[in-house]
Amino acid sequence: MLKLCVAGAAGRMGSAVIHDAVTKGHQITGAIEAADTPCIGRTLRELSICDSDTRIISADRISEACIDADVYITFTTPAAEVKNVPAVVELGKRVVLGTTGFTEEQNRHLREAVEGKIPAVFSPNFSVGINILFKLVQAFKAFPQEYTFSISEIHHTGKKDAPSGTAKRLGQIIANMRGYSRTVYGREGLSPRQPEELEITALRAGGVPGVHDLIVAGSYEMIRIEHVAFSRSVFAQGAVYAAEWLSDQTQPRIFGMEDVLGLS
Repeated sequence: MLKLCVAGAAGRMGSAVIHDAVTKGHQITGAIEAADTPCIGRTLRELSICDSDTRIISADRISEACIDADVYITFTTPAAEVKNVPAVVELGKRVVLGTTGFTEEQNRHLREAVEGKIPAVFSPNFSVGINILFKLVQAFKAFPQEYTFSISEIHHTGKKDAPSGTAKRLGQIIANMRGYSRTVYGREGLSPRQPEELEITALRAGGVPGVHDLIVAGSYEMIRIEHVAFSRSVFAQGAVYAAEWLSDQTQPRIFGMEDVLGLS
């Protein structure tokens, strides 16, 4: 059994993480939310999140929330985590980070705070299927150079960053493999595709948890691979897998979901 502290505990993603963790027999010993959230001071039981009397406390008191935890799991915001994660690291706690949308500077700051200090798992997507896709796509380097690669993603209207961290990661893998030097995020007007361009498009619609398409096309054929997340539970499931795996790691470094799944 693991003891977990979950950030954004009353939100949709945090609640999904808690539900999956409790179902697997783990204990929620800490739960945090932004200081201005109405649920501060209420228990997870009172909020009908799970059968636990752990109270949600302000992120300003994150050290208190994490004191008894083995692993800190978060899917909140970049602004919150550039403050929260270093505080968790100071306590020597392991970190599972699913937050996306960091600027280059924020990402560098975060990695400097973690690398060499604790074991952590950072991933733009904790879905098992997506991470197998990341591995699978490496075989696509066999396509002749005239074949083009395009990525599209669809998420709910509340998602703040675009394109998704998953689409960006898939794009990085493809660009490194195929030699694309420029990424085009949508087109307008007279805009024929150039050989050095990788296309990534993002749509925001309704309550879609996540759809990612990879299209590889030549003049006479096309391969299309689609990953569909049915609910946020798929990301929660992966995050709990990561926390379980992380509990056995002693090397202080940043791992990826590919390490958790044995794909590296």
